[in-house]
Amino acid sequence: MPRANPEKPVDRAQSATAGAATGQLKFEAALAQLEQIVQDMEGGRLPLEESLAAYRRGSELLQHCQQQLSDAERQIQILENGALRAFEANGDEAR
Repeated sequence: MPRANPEKPVDRAQSATAGAATGQLKFEAALAQLEQIVQDMEGGRLPLEESLAAYRRGSELLQHCQQQLSDAERQIQILENGALRAFEANGDEAR
């Protein structure tokens, strides 16, 4: 998929500041940033140093997203008394 702005480089100062706040990001915002980093890197227009910084930031965001998904799964298990239930596509519980 083509990038909306192929000339937009990753701002390392902004990335470093954003890295400090990774733990404060909601899942959707972190995922959106991760998707943007992937698009920037796939575009192949980043210099090596910026590519490495983007890769580091992407790794942080990926870990953050995975942790939030894991936390959500644990919350569901608690709400369902420790047993995850399978659901049918129409919303009925599978038995």
